[in-house]
Amino acid sequence: MSLNLTKVDGIKILTKHKASCHCGAVEFELNLPNGLEDIRRCDCSLCRRRGAIAASVPLSGIKIIKGEENLKLYQFNTKTARHYFCGVCGIYTHHQRRSNPEEYGFNVACLEGINPLKIDNVPTYDGVHHPVDKV
Repeated sequence: MSLNLTKVDGIKILTKHKASCHCGAVEFELNLPNGLEDIRRCDCSLCRRRGAIAASVPLSGIKIIKGEENLKLYQFNTKTARHYFCGVCGIYTHHQRRSNPEEYGFNVACLEGINPLKIDNVPTYDGVHHPVDKV
């Protein structure tokens, strides 16, 4: 099941939507011509702990406009996915996906003016049994 949205709680998702971490040290712009695509939660060991709702964009869909030097990288297990967070406030901003390395997943809560808690029926991906791990 895939969830795509062009509005959240009456707020329109802009084609070029600004986003930031909590402290503002990292600011980025997302290219979202179709709104929020592939909205999901994941139940892998990392995502369960961070609790973020993610959506997807192509690698070209994120432009860091401030604070790239503040981004920290975290990798685990296969070290394929690249998880980024602000080194100042600790907020997860985005990650290069393991299941599709041509896309970034991004933290919907970082979007300016959007409250992800207003999104109903967010599907959960089975990250515990990741499709890339299937033999």
